[in-house]
Parts: sequence; C-alpha cells; structure tokens
Amino acid sequence: MLTLSMPTLFASLLVLARVSGALVFVPLPGLRQTPTLVRAALSLSIVLALSPMIPSLAERLPATAPPLSMLTVWLLAEAAFGVSAGLIVSLLVEVPLIAAQMLGVQAGYSYASTIDPSSEADSGILLVISQLFSWLLLLAFGIDRHVIRTFAASLETIPPGTFAITPELTDLVMRLFSGVFRTGVRLAMPVVATLLLTDIAFALLGRVNAQLQLLTMAFPLKMLAALALLAVLTPTYRALFESSAFETVGALGRLVHP
Repeated sequence: MLTLSMPTLFASLLVLARVSGALVFVPLPGLRQTPTLVRAALSLSIVLALSPMIPSLAERLPATAPPLSMLTVWLLAEAAFGVSAGLIVSLLVEVPLIAAQMLGVQAGYSYASTIDPSSEADSGILLVISQLFSWLLLLAFGIDRHVIRTFAASLETIPPGTFAITPELTDLVMRLFSGVFRTGVRLAMPVVATLLLTDIAFALLGRVNAQLQLLTMAFPLKMLAALALLAVLTPTYRALFESSAFETVGALGRLVHP
C-alpha cells in the first residue's frame, strides 16, 4: 500500500498550487471549455512530472502539520509564483495577436469572424488563426519544456512561502509588456504600410478618372494582398517570435534566480 508522509503530502500540495496558478493565465486552446476533472488531471500530471523534486522540498517542511495560517500563506505564495510564470508565457502568445489585431481592420478581415476556441466568443478570423499559430510556434520552440524546468528549478531555489512580488519582478513584467507591443508592431507594419500605399494608389486613380468604380475592387484586392504578404513574411514572423521566446526564457530564469 502506498503511504505518504505528512511533509511529502504538503509538498505535493504546494507544487500543485504552483502549477494551478500557472494554468490560470496560460490561454491553452479549449482549456476553459474542458471539464473541471480534465483540468485537474492536467495539473496532477504536471505534478507527477515534477515528483522527483518533491522529496527535496519535503525535507524543508516540518515533520508535523503546519498551522492553518502558515499553510494559507504558503499556498498564496505558491499560487503567486505560478501566476507570475503563467503571465510571462501568456505575454509571448499575445505577440501575434497584437499584430493580427492591427492589420485585421486595415485588410478588411474585421468583417469575417469565427468562434474563438479559448473564449467561445466571436473574434476576427485573423485573430483566431494567429492565436493557433502562436501556440504551434510555442510548442515548436519547446517553451512548455522550459516552463516545466522552471518549476523544477524553483523547488530548489525558492522554499515554500518565500516567493514575493518584488519591484524587480514588476519591472521585468512591464518590460515584457512593452516588448510584446514593440514586436507586434514590427510584425504588422510591413502589411499595414503596403495596404496604406494601396489605398493611396486607388485614391490617385480615382482622382485621375472619376468614372472608375474602385471601391468594389479595393476591398477584395486588399484582402488578397494581405494574405500574400502574410505568406511571404511567415519566415520573418518565425524569427521575431524566436527573439521574443528567448526573452521569455530569460524572464523565466530570472523568476527562479532573481
């Protein structure tokens, strides 16, 4: 029969709080629509992946059950660490979404909507495609493995209940916010600039010959031009996303080793 000591049980509970806090912010496609039991099983499976690190964490805990107030403080600190890690990863996923939001209106795709798998709400089709594309890139770059390594390393460097939101961590997250906006603008600007030149060209043609019905032609041409530019710029998107991924991995490392 499997038996668990009291420190091991509480250590597993603290690790579960860290993992569950991360899943609050990480927008996994379809996670909100899955049953609660499935989400709990996902958290427990990650805890099982971190089980080799739990004995070293249990050695730092008292042999007897801690007071309820101390246990509450520990759980809040562990959840804060998980939420911080989840927020850092979610900012990486937002980079293509900002670019899609900027160029979707200019390209005319704001009229085409579909169901967002994350929220089940009507969203622009470019926004949903960018969200799925960003998650494919996130898995391709192995950010999920870096998150697991971050949790494993934190069990050694950050004892239970000692994590705190410091000014350095706040500054780190704010710089990531600015980096997300900067990279999103860099992704969207080539397409937006080309569409702007297209509008200027149609305006000049309409000025030269007022009989031309350019309005009916501009809308489909801009949509096709946006798709063609997105296809051409896909390798550039990968390179820019890779640079943002390196910043995210560095931020996760600083989260564990402040």
